[in-house]
Amino acid sequence: MKEFELKYGCNPNQKPAKIYMTDGSELPVTILNGRPGYINFLDALNSYQLVKELKAATGLPCATSFKHVSPTSAAVGLPLPEELKKACFVEDVKGLDENPLACAYARARGTDRMCSFGDWVALSDPCDALTASLIAREVSDGVIAPGYSEEALEILKTKRKGSYNVVAIDPDYVPAQQEEKQVYGVTFQQGRNNFKIDGELLNHIVTQNKDLPEGAKRDLIVSLITLKYTQSNSVCFAYEGQAIGVGAGQQSRIHCTRLAGSKADTWFLRQHPKTLALPFKPDLGRPNRDNVIDGYINGNEEDVCAEGIWQNYFTQRPEPLTEEEKREFLAARQNVSLGSDAFFPFPDNIKRALKSGVRYVAQPGGSIRDDLVIEECDKNDMVMAFTGMRLFHH
Repeated sequence: MKEFELKYGCNPNQKPAKIYMTDGSELPVTILNGRPGYINFLDALNSYQLVKELKAATGLPCATSFKHVSPTSAAVGLPLPEELKKACFVEDVKGLDENPLACAYARARGTDRMCSFGDWVALSDPCDALTASLIAREVSDGVIAPGYSEEALEILKTKRKGSYNVVAIDPDYVPAQQEEKQVYGVTFQQGRNNFKIDGELLNHIVTQNKDLPEGAKRDLIVSLITLKYTQSNSVCFAYEGQAIGVGAGQQSRIHCTRLAGSKADTWFLRQHPKTLALPFKPDLGRPNRDNVIDGYINGNEEDVCAEGIWQNYFTQRPEPLTEEEKREFLAARQNVSLGSDAFFPFPDNIKRALKSGVRYVAQPGGSIRDDLVIEECDKNDMVMAFTGMRLFHH
């Protein structure tokens, strides 16, 4: 297939629309089901790069959940603790611990469940039946992977009344080293960002504390590769093999850090015993449960524990999660890793990161206030590496 006609571009009025190779060669993708759109393919091609690169760096199967050309999370295939299984709604899945790809997907899709509503999924490895069955449970636009088992494909074809988007990509495809795009009729050209992110990138530690454990190195790599495919400015909190808070597309870096930190806090608090014990009505669907949990944790527009409201969601009135209980629970969460796609211009980012349990930091360095940022890390016995490489993505 040399070109594929899309329903429309970014918006319904942007027609005609298609994807094709400028040199006339075959597309590296095959549409196995559905009819993906313009934004679907932006998500698909960006997300697959992320998981392919993350697997190359870690040696583990990987998955990511994308929405509007940024990841909500990315994860490697490590088994989930029981509390996390419950928070991700996969505690009932048999054989999950023995399937690293399914574990990676469960982690990635379960991180920021509200932002992953209607997501695009990317898998580093061929999709098996168990992973497909997990994808089938969720509201999603499509999936890209280097292949699918027959059983997995049949499961995915049942989604969205048979219209679910399933895309296979050639794992051996290598894109041209020069890439182009047009803005307002003007063509931009640049070299592809082939910068390699691995453990070697973390050797330049600038803080007094230079103890960077292997688990923290893995998490910083997860964070940095996630950032490489996130709309800038961006920062990413990572913990135990997954991105747990992505702050994307903010003009101010402290706003990125606050956003990512709040998402990381919510991820931790989804595993609080009171959250896990919420007595939901049996017929309340997953998306509604996600909204209610977010309201329960963050006290949004609706007090879900209030009289006349709790009856909509629960079989009995739950006890609120108090601010003191949140602080106590979060204070016990430590050894979180934080990556940034550009330098931290002020130490306020470090102060905010510390509130969410961050101990390990990787950023390019290069600010005129680097000394103040390092000083703030040293005050709190944190470890920070300067990578020397900016990771802007637009």
